[in-house]
Amino acid sequence: MNVSRRPLLVAVAVLSFAAVALALVSQHVFDMQPCPWCVLQRLIFAVIGVVCLVALAAPRAGGAVVLLLCVCGMAAALWQHFVAASSDSCKLTLAERIISGLGLDGLAPEVFQARASCADAAVSMLGAPYEFYSLALFIVLAALGWRVLARPAG
Repeated sequence: MNVSRRPLLVAVAVLSFAAVALALVSQHVFDMQPCPWCVLQRLIFAVIGVVCLVALAAPRAGGAVVLLLCVCGMAAALWQHFVAASSDSCKLTLAERIISGLGLDGLAPEVFQARASCADAAVSMLGAPYEFYSLALFIVLAALGWRVLARPAG
């Protein structure tokens, strides 16, 4: 394994877990309650972090999975902003079905339970929609995942 891949994977994992931690601080300290699409993005960040830690043994595969998950995260952030935020109800959306289908809302409700409608959860921070910060981080993580893939073996 190329040693230079390890720091990239660790950085992606740390950034992903930090995103979840910041979302939890936003929720529990600043009372910014999450909608199903917010929760789905949390899940994607958490999975990216776990994949990166596991991928320390197979970095190229990890880089490919990170890229795929980042594309899913970008799609979720964009859908949240352009579609879901203008809807009063998030009932039975793909995000809600994924979270409840996995049982995460019951297993870890403080982390994975949606507590607001998409319209109510549409907030801005420093003049930008909150989901755009998530989108930006998914883009950064995708770039790092691409670098993992681009590193020569050896």
